[in-house]
Amino acid sequence: MTENAVVAIALIGGLAAACQWLAWRVRLPAIVFLLLAGIVAGPVTGIVRPTELFGGLLFPLVSLGVAVILFEGALTLKFSDIAGLERVVRRMVTTGMLVTWAALALAARWLAGFSWEMAALFGGILVVTGPTVIVPMLRTVRPTERVANILRWEGIVIDPVGALLAVLVFEFIVSAGVSDAFGQTLLTFLKLVVVGVALGVAVGYALGEALRHNWIPGYQFNVATLTAVFAVFAISNASVEESGLLAVTVMGIFLANRKGVPIEEILEFKESLSLILIGGLFILLAASLDLARLGELGWVSLQVLAVAQFVARPLQVLVSTWGSALSWRERTLLAWIAPRGIVAAAVSALFALQLEARGFAQAELLVPLTFVVIIGTVVLQSFTAGPLARALKVSEPEPVGFLVLGAHPLARAIARALVQNKIPVLLADAQWDNVSRARMDGLRAYYGNPLSEHAELYLDLAGLGQLLALSPDTHLNELACARYRRDFEPRNVYALRVRSGKEGRATAAPSGRDAFGEEASYAELSRRLVRGAELRTTKLTEAFGMKEYSDRYAERAVPLFAIDPKGRVEVFASGAKVTPGPEWSVIALVDADAEGESREGAAAAEAPVASA
Repeated sequence: MTENAVVAIALIGGLAAACQWLAWRVRLPAIVFLLLAGIVAGPVTGIVRPTELFGGLLFPLVSLGVAVILFEGALTLKFSDIAGLERVVRRMVTTGMLVTWAALALAARWLAGFSWEMAALFGGILVVTGPTVIVPMLRTVRPTERVANILRWEGIVIDPVGALLAVLVFEFIVSAGVSDAFGQTLLTFLKLVVVGVALGVAVGYALGEALRHNWIPGYQFNVATLTAVFAVFAISNASVEESGLLAVTVMGIFLANRKGVPIEEILEFKESLSLILIGGLFILLAASLDLARLGELGWVSLQVLAVAQFVARPLQVLVSTWGSALSWRERTLLAWIAPRGIVAAAVSALFALQLEARGFAQAELLVPLTFVVIIGTVVLQSFTAGPLARALKVSEPEPVGFLVLGAHPLARAIARALVQNKIPVLLADAQWDNVSRARMDGLRAYYGNPLSEHAELYLDLAGLGQLLALSPDTHLNELACARYRRDFEPRNVYALRVRSGKEGRATAAPSGRDAFGEEASYAELSRRLVRGAELRTTKLTEAFGMKEYSDRYAERAVPLFAIDPKGRVEVFASGAKVTPGPEWSVIALVDADAEGESREGAAAAEAPVASA
């Protein structure tokens, strides 16, 4: 029996890894493949039987997994971000969320025959979308920037907020079953909220102080944080039953909004742990599905799915976008995209287990109906959102912007030159000093490792179609080129050599083209910049073409980019045949001594870019 359990656990891990790899290759949400794998491994073949495999440990494992997922989601919820969001986003996660809750609750009540308690809980569970399903979809759909920003921020914010709503509805249901007296029910509910909030804030404050003052060594940050999550969850549940999920959510929100707490370092542990938890939980939950129960629902489940897709979401968008500047085309696309993800699946399974143990009728139908909505929305929208966006003409044109790896002085100077020519640029760097200087210069910058799981979910690639790896770390450039070849076409992935000549031969990223030619290097361009070289934009004409430009500057200029009259950018790279003509613009790094050269006879308009 023990050997069979080991084989089953290893199979779950292998399936999770394979599904996530397949999702990465085909650029679809991993949830699609995880759910299918779980259903095949569980109810179809019977190879994985979670109840027999884990016995009494299944409920604690799911509970702890959901607690960690909610805590990690809450860590991304910063009040400063919410305050700066557009009114539409604020409405989407407040009044719009309540509209969705009401619509789905009524559907469960009138179509599926759920009791009012089960219907309210079902609606509360399915208000969430989540970045794990939204972000991969946005990368394939490529909607306009306004639509992409609304969907991305809605997914980030509504995960912990929606899960909190579901937790509160569940706790109210459980409290109501204790006594017929409304006063006693309200008192129990208030105790749950007070204990959950108090413990979440208290432990969050203590952990935040420990991290801020370095009372915990850096290598133990992740372990200490995970231990604190487990501790507050257990203590809260022991104090007031079922208050643990509220406590860990509040703890995450509190930490995310404390100044001076190294949240980025805490989030690092999310990368590997989230992959394991999301993959394992999805397969376990899908394997636990009772197809017979699903058969009992029959066509009713598809009717509820239709309400979620064609009634609840459009109503939410209608209420949230009322009076906004969004066009009807943008609103239509917003009304179509709302896939459900891991939080909905995990929370439904968790609550169903507890409600079944308490003898609540219809609790066994909660998970099958939730999974129908999850599978239906993810599959339907994954394959139709792209064509719909193109038909509505709210998809981005061929992206011309650059994701620049690095925010050091050279990268910032290049970014300023591109932005000055109306080319979108996003800098990405793990060094806070570089990122803060870039932001002070008015440049968009992502703080963190662009190869991380956090970047996979939160790095906004809207309008970006090319990678420019400018890091002084050769191996980081190589990994970035290999990673972003799946988001950008291979011909649009460039890496700058760290050093030139024979020494730099090994620094060219095999997955990317040599940016600015084989002789250009990070060391050489940075040296020129320090010595006073400038990024200059020169407009070519019939009288002053590329030949005259080359003759004039010779070795004193390194051409970097050419921009055609339509705003398309070409990189001067090894093997690239860039032939700028009249009305093109050339961006080059020009040595300082070239400034004093006479311009007589040169019909060129030059614009300098401030040096770093």
